[in-house]
Amino acid sequence: MFKGSIVAIVTPFKNGKFDKESFKKLIEFQIENGTDGIVPVGTTGESATLTHDEHKEIIEYTLEVVNKRIPVIAGTGSNSTAEALDLTKFAKKAGCDGALLITPYYNKPTQEGLYIHFKTIADEVDIPIILYNVPSRTGISILPETVAKLAEIKNIVGIKEASGSLDQVSKIISLCPEDFVVLSGDDSMTLGIMAVGGKGVISVAANIMPAEVSRMVHDALSGNWQQAQKMHIKLFNIFKTLFVETNPIPVKGCLYLMKKIQLELRMPLTPPSEETLKKLETTLKQYGLIQ
Repeated sequence: MFKGSIVAIVTPFKNGKFDKESFKKLIEFQIENGTDGIVPVGTTGESATLTHDEHKEIIEYTLEVVNKRIPVIAGTGSNSTAEALDLTKFAKKAGCDGALLITPYYNKPTQEGLYIHFKTIADEVDIPIILYNVPSRTGISILPETVAKLAEIKNIVGIKEASGSLDQVSKIISLCPEDFVVLSGDDSMTLGIMAVGGKGVISVAANIMPAEVSRMVHDALSGNWQQAQKMHIKLFNIFKTLFVETNPIPVKGCLYLMKKIQLELRMPLTPPSEETLKKLETTLKQYGLIQ
């Protein structure tokens, strides 16, 4: 179920509140353009600054709009095991197809602590779980050996890997069962990760170019590497431009310039600088996404 191009969708705001109307249009834009799954309330969805009520409202609304057309994998991670457990239980009860759980941030648990954290949640909630490793944001990396140990738990089905290391990805694939899914957590590394056995991406770039990201991933999945490579090169500039400031600042700037959302982020994140906005505008024009 969890392969292909899966979008880490933004959370649009209007006057400080969740903008349901814009969010619905973003979901339809994704489905119309071949996206294989949606991750609401992840890092790109500004989960860290949502209230728990908002977090749950967005999960429910995503499920309502998607209406079982493609899988919904809710972001339910936290640096508190009890909090992550509560959110994961909610995702299961609401009807999500899976849950994406980030490694606990800031408190920097040991590898044993990471194992117990994820095992506790997997044992308590019978929902497919995808681990999420992004040490640049959390301050901790889950080692391949720990991933392999967790992969023995039946409902821990995969990992979103954003360590930036192909060696780490290769080791995870070598240690884990064949049906354990590795997804890229970094758009510019998707093709490389798929070349060593990854099954797709949880993508930021798909927010603005869903059809192209989907085509690249599906070409790679079907072994059409030459076409996948061409699309990777075509998209490489957009992959990098979306990280000139902290994600999701640039991607929200792009969606604003594309007239899809208001330019609002939750503090302490701020709108892109004038310089960044001009760079985003130039890039979007180059890709024919705005006039």
